[in-house]
Amino acid sequence: MKNFVTSLLIVFTLSLSAQKYKEHKVKTGETIESIAKQYLVTPFDIFALNPDARTKFQPNTVLIIPNSKIKNEAIEEETRELIGYKNHKVKRKETLYGLSEKYNISEEDIKKANRSLYSENLKKGDRIRIPKFKTFISKQTLKNTVKKYTVLPKEGKWRIAYKFGITVAELEALNPFMNEVIQPGDKLNVPNIKDQEEKQVEAAYNYYEVLPKEGFFRLKVKTGLTQEELENLNPELKESGLQPGMVLKIPVSIDVSGNLSDVETTNLKSNLKNFKTKKLALMLPYQLDKIDVDAIEETKDMIKNRGLLSLVLDFHIGVTMALDSAKQLGISTDLKVLDTQYQPGVTSQLLKDNDFSEYDAVIGPIKEESFDRVATALKRDRVPVIAALNKPKEVYSNVFQTIPENKLLQKAMIDFVKSDSLKTKVVVITDQSHRTESQILKKEFPSAKLIYSQKDKKTKKDNHFIYPVQLENVFQPGKTIVFLETNNDTFVSSVISMLNGLMVEKTEIILVTLDKNKAFDGKDIDNNSLSNLKFHYPSVNKDFDETKTNGFARAYRKEYGVSPSKYAARGFDITLDVLLRLASEDNLYEASMDAIETEYVENKFRYSKTLFGGYVNEAVYIVKFDDLRIVEAN
Repeated sequence: MKNFVTSLLIVFTLSLSAQKYKEHKVKTGETIESIAKQYLVTPFDIFALNPDARTKFQPNTVLIIPNSKIKNEAIEEETRELIGYKNHKVKRKETLYGLSEKYNISEEDIKKANRSLYSENLKKGDRIRIPKFKTFISKQTLKNTVKKYTVLPKEGKWRIAYKFGITVAELEALNPFMNEVIQPGDKLNVPNIKDQEEKQVEAAYNYYEVLPKEGFFRLKVKTGLTQEELENLNPELKESGLQPGMVLKIPVSIDVSGNLSDVETTNLKSNLKNFKTKKLALMLPYQLDKIDVDAIEETKDMIKNRGLLSLVLDFHIGVTMALDSAKQLGISTDLKVLDTQYQPGVTSQLLKDNDFSEYDAVIGPIKEESFDRVATALKRDRVPVIAALNKPKEVYSNVFQTIPENKLLQKAMIDFVKSDSLKTKVVVITDQSHRTESQILKKEFPSAKLIYSQKDKKTKKDNHFIYPVQLENVFQPGKTIVFLETNNDTFVSSVISMLNGLMVEKTEIILVTLDKNKAFDGKDIDNNSLSNLKFHYPSVNKDFDETKTNGFARAYRKEYGVSPSKYAARGFDITLDVLLRLASEDNLYEASMDAIETEYVENKFRYSKTLFGGYVNEAVYIVKFDDLRIVEAN
C-alpha cells in the first residue's frame, strides 16, 4: 500500500513537471494579483487551477501556478547614440527623402540637425549637417509583460480580447484611456503572448460573452448547445469552466437573442433582500425656464398644447406613484429631479454640478445627444442609465434600453404566426417601398403569395393601390394570414376595405403587420374593420385591462379623474421595475439576468446583455383588436 501511494505521488509530481506547473506557498501580505504578477500569469489562470482560492485564500496556502504564456525569449532592443556630423553640399535634384535613404537615417533626423529645413525647402548649394549615429543592440528578458498592438479594420474590443485570451474588462484595464469605439490604427496594450498562442477570429462563427452567474444550463436554453458541444468548440472550458466575461465561439447560425417562450414572468416582490435606500436621478426636459408660475391659465394651455411637456409630466406622475408603491414594500428612495430643458448644453452643466457616482440608477434624458453625454460620463462609475422613452444611439456597458429593437418585434410577429398549430395560408401585401420586408416574409413562408401595389405607368411612382382582380381566387375556405406592410394610410384603408369585403362564410382572414405605424391609425380607417379582421401586431406595450383589478389605474383615476395615459403607465412600470430589481440584488446589473422577466401595468422587461455593450429589453407583446378593444393575443 505504501509503495502504491508513493507511486501515485511520483506520477503526480511527474505530471506537474510535464505540464510545467509550479507550486507557490502564500506569504503574509500577498494577494492573488501580486502572485499572478510575480509568475506572469493572470488571476483568472490561478483561479482556474485553484477554485478554492476564491474563498479560502490565506497564508501558507499552496497554490498550483500554470506556465506563463508570456514570451520568455530575450527581446532585442536597439538604441542609438549621436557621435558627430558629416557636412554635405546639396546637389541638383537631391531631396530629403533621397538623402535619408543614402545615409540610412530618417528625414526627421536631418531636420533636427538643420532647423531651417522645418520652414524652408532644400535647395541646390545648401550646406547641411548629416548626423552620424552609433547603434547598440541589447537583449532584455521579460522587460515587459505587455506589447503594443495595432487595431485592424473591423476589429472591436471583443475581437481583440478573444484573440489574446482575456476579457474585455481586462483589455480596458490595460488601456484606461481607450476610446469606447476603437478605430483601425489605434495602438493598444495587450498581453505579450507568443504569436502561436493568439486565437483566430473566424468569420464562420459567432462569439458570445458569458454573463455573471451564467451556467451551462442557461447557455443551452439560449444557444441550444450542450456543455460537451461548447467544450468542443472552446477547449479551454475543460480547464477553467465558465467564467464571467469569457468569450465563447458558437456556430454562426445560432441567434443568441432569447426565445420568449423560454422565460416565465418573475415576481420580484417575493425576492426582496436589499433594503438600503435607493438613490435615483430623474433627468427630463421639464423646461421650467419657459413656465410662468404666476400665469396659471397660460401654463395650463402650455401643458395642453405642448406634446413633449404633457408626455414628461405624465411620465413624472407615474414615477412618483411607483415610489409610493415601492415604499409600501419597504423600499425607500432618494429621488433627485433634474431639468435638462431638452438642451445638451444644460445636461452637460448638470453633470458638472452633480456627483452621480453613488447613484443606483439614472432615468433619462430623452434627447439622444443629452442621453449619450450622461451615459458616457457615468460609465466609468458603472452607474446604470435607463433609456426610458428613447432608443440611444450607442448602448454603452451601463445603458439599459427599455424599448426593444424593431428586428425583435418583427421576429416576435413571425414566430407568432409560425406557432399557429393550424395549417394556414399566408399572403403578403406591400407597397413598392417595402419589397425588402416582402422578401423577408417570403423566406420565412416560402409558399406565401406576394402582392405589390401598382406603379404609375409614366412616372413609375407608387400609386399605393391594388386592383381587386389581384385578390381574386386568393382566399379559400379556412384561415388566411395577410401581412400588410406600408407607411401609407390610403393604401392601408383600401386594402382593409377589400379584405373585409372578402370575408364570407368559412373564409377567415387575419390581418397582421410587422410594423404598426401611424398609417394604421389614419382617419379613414375604421376600428370595426380592424376588429373584424382581428388585426394583430407586435408592440412594446399593451393596454391595461380595465375589466381586471388594477391598483395603479384605480389610484390614478381617484387622484386625477381620468384613466392613466401610456406615458404615465410607462413611468410607473419602469421605475417600479428598477426599484424592485435593485432591492432583489446588490445592483441593477446582477438583477438583470436574461432569465428574469417582469411584467407590470402595460410593460414587461427582460434584459439581454449585448456583446460587450449594455442591456436591451427583449420582452414584447403580440396584441390584437378584439371587439373594439386591444388585448394581448394568446
